Amino acid sequence: MQRANFGSRLGMILATAGSAVGLGNIWRFPYTAGENGGAAFILINLAFVFLIGVPAMVAEFVVGRSARTNAARAYRTSGGSSVWTVTGYIGILASTIILGFYSVVAGWCLQYLYASIVGDVTGDSAYVARYFSEFSSKPFLPICWALLFLFLTHLVVRRGVRHGIERAAKLMMPALFVLLLILVIASCSLPGASEGITFLFHPDFSKVTTTTLFEAMGQAFFSLSLGCCCLCTYASYFSRKERLVRSAAQVAIIDALVAILAGLMIFPAAFAVGVQPDSGPSLVFITLPNVFHQAFSSVPVVGHVISILFYALLTLAALTSTISMHEIGTAFVHEEFKTTRGKGAWIITGVCAVIGVLSSLSMGAVDGLTVGGKNLLDFFDDFTSQILLPVGGMLTCLYVGWRMPKKVVRNELTNDGTLHGRFYGIFLVAVRYVCPSFILIIFLHQSGLI
Repeated sequence: MQRANFGSRLGMILATAGSAVGLGNIWRFPYTAGENGGAAFILINLAFVFLIGVPAMVAEFVVGRSARTNAARAYRTSGGSSVWTVTGYIGILASTIILGFYSVVAGWCLQYLYASIVGDVTGDSAYVARYFSEFSSKPFLPICWALLFLFLTHLVVRRGVRHGIERAAKLMMPALFVLLLILVIASCSLPGASEGITFLFHPDFSKVTTTTLFEAMGQAFFSLSLGCCCLCTYASYFSRKERLVRSAAQVAIIDALVAILAGLMIFPAAFAVGVQPDSGPSLVFITLPNVFHQAFSSVPVVGHVISILFYALLTLAALTSTISMHEIGTAFVHEEFKTTRGKGAWIITGVCAVIGVLSSLSMGAVDGLTVGGKNLLDFFDDFTSQILLPVGGMLTCLYVGWRMPKKVVRNELTNDGTLHGRFYGIFLVAVRYVCPSFILIIFLHQSGLI
């Protein structure tokens, strides 16, 4: 059976970058940067992106392209043994759980897009906060939106790599950038916006602490979709001519650019109305609707349009991520169980729908859906981000650095000897020693041990 490939380099880069660009770029990075020295944090984060993120990304690329199969089988056929297959299974498990609860949050984006169109999220801060609390704890409506978002993801993935994933990426990623640039221009044009720009880009090294370093490391690791075999799966569709190091660097740059532009969208508008933005769901579903309402109160129609564009942006950012998460499990079921791609996609959609429904109900609609005192959505989030992803990322680096035959690794980095191998030695040191050490630090920090 002829295995699918990306049809063009542009489509490959946009799809891979889309897997990294997500809601975290918009609701976590700007606030984290602002609270940790602005430009000082950005510089530290970029250093960790190229110190940890790019080598770890290339490691997944090496595994995926050398094996040209799904994540579970890749760690066995690319020079390992059945023992290392657990790395692939960790990635598949993590991506399936993430897709399940992420669809709930993505469904909130769809609800707010609809609410923005009909004008339901305009009002004072108390009203907006109450609106989110009441909506997210409802038993039926959030589930409908989550399932709709899952179905949209399903429709893309079931059409395959070229006609589904690549085609969608070529449409959605440019649209995402256009929307983001429009919002940045609108935000930066507000009176008083310069304070927000200064807050984001002024390097205040006095705020840099040990915690700042931990935050920068974690942001560099998690923002690039490392540890869940997404990059490994996408790399299995790469051309043999693709330069892996260059591709990884370009994806990292696109991801960082989106995060910085998100800061330029949020902080100028927030400072223009005297609001200190926080992070997470409260930022995009409570704080920002109120910011848009106040910032453009003199011209309500502009505020209305800005709100619509913002939630369209969030929806696109979420969809580019969920497509990649879905593909990991779909490729696994399709190839390992010899099913059609469509049937494999339905199985993953069904499993994620169950996770999504339970996660949504645990937000207040049904009592008792908790683990360790946390609702299921928060539990799944912590379980994947604090355990599965760091473990998966570390095992991948150790596998490529110590277990894969050096000839295979060198061939992947040099495209079978057609490229200079000047990065080979540096890459080996990075995946053998540097990346595992820093990922261990991230793991310990996320677990509260340091």
